[in-house]
Amino acid sequence: MDNLSYLSGENAEYIDSQYQLYKQDPQSVEFGWQKFFEGFDFGREASGTSGNEVAPEQFLKEVNVLNLINGYRQRGHLFTKTNPVRERRKHLPTLALENFGLSDADLDTVFNSGVQIGIGAAKLSDIIAFLEQTYCGSIGAEYKFVRTPEVLSWIEKKMESVRNTPSFSVEEKMRILTKLNQAVSFENFLGTKFLGQKRFSLEGAEALIPALDSVIEKGSNLGIEEFVIGMAHRGRLNVLANIMQKTYKDIFAEFEGKGYSAESPFGGDVKYHLGYSTDVTTNSGKSVHLSLCPNPSHLETVNPVVEGITRSKIDFKYDGDNSRIAPILIHGDASIAGQGIVYEVIQMAGLEGYKTGGTIHLVINNQIGFTTNYKDARTSTYCTDIAKVTLSPVFHVNGDDPEALVYAINLAMEYRQRYKNDVFIDILCYRRFGHNESDEPKFTQPMLYKIIEKHANPRDIYIQQLIKEGNLKPSQEKEIEKEFRAVLQQRLDEAKALVSTYQDVKFGGAWSEMRIANPNDFETSPNTAVKEETLLDIAKRISSLPSDKKFFKKIEKLFAERSNMATNTHIFDWAMAEQLAYGSLLMEGKRVRVSGQDVERGTFSHRHAVLTLEDSEQEYVPLANLGEGQATFDIYNSHLSEYGVLGFEYGYAMANPNALTIWEAQFGDFNNGAQIIIDQYLASAETKWQRENGMVMLLPHGYEGQGPEHSSARIERFMELCADYNMQVINCTTPANFFHALRRQFKRDFRKPLVVFTPKSLLRHPKCVSPLADFTENKFQEVINDVNVDAAQVNRVLFCSGKIYYELLEKQQNDQLNHVAIVRVEQLYPLPLAQMEAVYKTYENATEAIWVQEEPENMGPWPFLSRKTRKTFFKDIEVISRKESSSTATGFAKQHADQQAYIIAKALEVPVTQNVRDIADKSESKVFNVD
Repeated sequence: MDNLSYLSGENAEYIDSQYQLYKQDPQSVEFGWQKFFEGFDFGREASGTSGNEVAPEQFLKEVNVLNLINGYRQRGHLFTKTNPVRERRKHLPTLALENFGLSDADLDTVFNSGVQIGIGAAKLSDIIAFLEQTYCGSIGAEYKFVRTPEVLSWIEKKMESVRNTPSFSVEEKMRILTKLNQAVSFENFLGTKFLGQKRFSLEGAEALIPALDSVIEKGSNLGIEEFVIGMAHRGRLNVLANIMQKTYKDIFAEFEGKGYSAESPFGGDVKYHLGYSTDVTTNSGKSVHLSLCPNPSHLETVNPVVEGITRSKIDFKYDGDNSRIAPILIHGDASIAGQGIVYEVIQMAGLEGYKTGGTIHLVINNQIGFTTNYKDARTSTYCTDIAKVTLSPVFHVNGDDPEALVYAINLAMEYRQRYKNDVFIDILCYRRFGHNESDEPKFTQPMLYKIIEKHANPRDIYIQQLIKEGNLKPSQEKEIEKEFRAVLQQRLDEAKALVSTYQDVKFGGAWSEMRIANPNDFETSPNTAVKEETLLDIAKRISSLPSDKKFFKKIEKLFAERSNMATNTHIFDWAMAEQLAYGSLLMEGKRVRVSGQDVERGTFSHRHAVLTLEDSEQEYVPLANLGEGQATFDIYNSHLSEYGVLGFEYGYAMANPNALTIWEAQFGDFNNGAQIIIDQYLASAETKWQRENGMVMLLPHGYEGQGPEHSSARIERFMELCADYNMQVINCTTPANFFHALRRQFKRDFRKPLVVFTPKSLLRHPKCVSPLADFTENKFQEVINDVNVDAAQVNRVLFCSGKIYYELLEKQQNDQLNHVAIVRVEQLYPLPLAQMEAVYKTYENATEAIWVQEEPENMGPWPFLSRKTRKTFFKDIEVISRKESSSTATGFAKQHADQQAYIIAKALEVPVTQNVRDIADKSESKVFNVD
């Protein structure tokens, strides 16, 4: 018989193809198939079947058994014993024999198909017992959607070789019990000693602690030197105490309120949001560094931050080796299914600019989100179905079976190290109390919580298992908890005796040379000039194209213009200033990383940092070819994400103060898609968590008639977040000042986020250029005075920032309006009020100080300025702007132009054209803020 075409079933075609390969070369198919076909041929020869004769029924049933095996592998996870407190939902079709063309009459029949699962020819009853134990016990494995045969084979062999059944030594079992007891006793102790205080208990999911303990041990044996962990608040205190080794005394002191000090400049945060880092020693004597990232109540927000930190350390600390560090993300079931940031981060997993070598995802699946039943929390079958995006295997594990969970996470760690892909573990458990300890869950889940009330905790269940196995004596049961509670009580007594646990901030690791800034640091900027010889050399290098490569004609023309700036005019536009800033930092050994949507070319075709050759997909990066000794320049077009990518870049900068880390929005207003990162990390992390960060945000901003969505980067939103010298906000007008602002990030021994409102139309404005001297002699100028007027003739001083300066300047120069000075406030925060006052006082005859902006009155810098100036020298400062509005800008180009013309005219006290006057007369109260 030359083929198996007579076979039926969904796998027939595949089986036949394997058989044909086997006939040509037995070694070309897997060992299991070799043995199956050996048995098949032997049975065929023994029965005398040949040619096209009908195959004996036995052979047809062999295929049915193969289908049964595949059915368990494919769908066994739907029929597991993984839910400790609820019945599994019913799924059809089941794995009943009749669904595979088999019956009870076949149970004692020996099938050669048993070789597929490694048990050789076996009775059907034994095959089913094997499959039930492997695929329908405490672990449900979802992996058949993986498309790589090697990976599928590896997973199956790993699971089937041990029937997905852990086999731990007595010593390992005692380690699991110890960690489980720590988890359970710690929560019980907190619940009795700090009654009513929120702690977001881990109770019901305590098996997480031995699982994390084991993955650290397993990971260290596989080459991991560091784990970066992100998780929400539930169980965080337990992880801090029993995994991160934050002392019980320190945690109890926080409950006692001993962490506060009147001398502290920080506002702090609640206990269950805090981060921590430490070094732990594993049982095998290896040292592993652990970092638990601080996270707000926005649950999954920490995910991109963790990935960014991990990637930063891969790049800087581990020389690109992602096998030495791994991220662990601990999710809730409702949040992993419901929050879009999870999808944004998972889509980064394989992207060149963001991959970290695979993330271990753990889901504390309480089967409820606050009060929402899981059936109302998602459409998908599992909360982890998002894993299919990256073809990542998922292991669903019963949270009452700590050995199964430890086994599964060890397998996950091995998979991650081998295949550098994400892997998910869904811990089916429960939440013993409500959302917090004062919440009543029976209001919304009465039936579930009747079951939970009577359900033993995972430690007690495991103790009974160990007693039954003979690994623990019944007399030891009570002593286990008693001894540990005594230790906890002693630490609580010590905590109560403390006066305060507050300590001055001391940064460690890569931040050891950094300090906390003080107000005096912002009075003037440090020296950021670059020697002329150095700057011009860099300019020539970044504007030169290799002669052996063919570029697009427009690129050649653009670079010829840049070369002319470098060798002839020595006057640089915005794009060149930016490239010069990067180039100078690279030559000083500072790594530069830029990411965002379309940043390689630049949304407005100004950057062209990455050049694609005309006749191939080969790329050339001038800033990566400056010469020997330069640092690495990375620039990546991100996927279409703001929230995820900004969080990643924040994390990247958080891990290392010695890299210039930049995120650019495609248009500035797109930053509102990442508002949670801006609010919870960028603006407040130093106050809450004492974490500095030097990340830079580039936000294109300017009113040019592009409508409500592409005009404003919402300056006002950043300004309302400014306090405590938490960040720097600039809207500068010259390429050189932008150059110095970027370099300034490294010229101080502290770090602050920098928000830059960058230009669009000014990128090609003939006056928006800077001469060489501004780069080689100056530093960042917080305020730029008007050099075009005679101070004695000035009676009105206009203060402004950004693009509108050039429109005011054009009118001032064209009409020779020497009585009006235009002063540029380049830095909006920290606001340089002293410098503004000093400049104003140079105009002895001035009687008016006016803030001019193109944004509506309730937007832009004005709301902040009006508040900050009301008790200062500028208490009488007025504003000229558009009228307050619920939308950032008009969508009509003509109306925009008329509004803009009217603002310029009113600011400079000149007549307006009739058509603008007509519009103003009819709609002044709606669109203008003028007298």
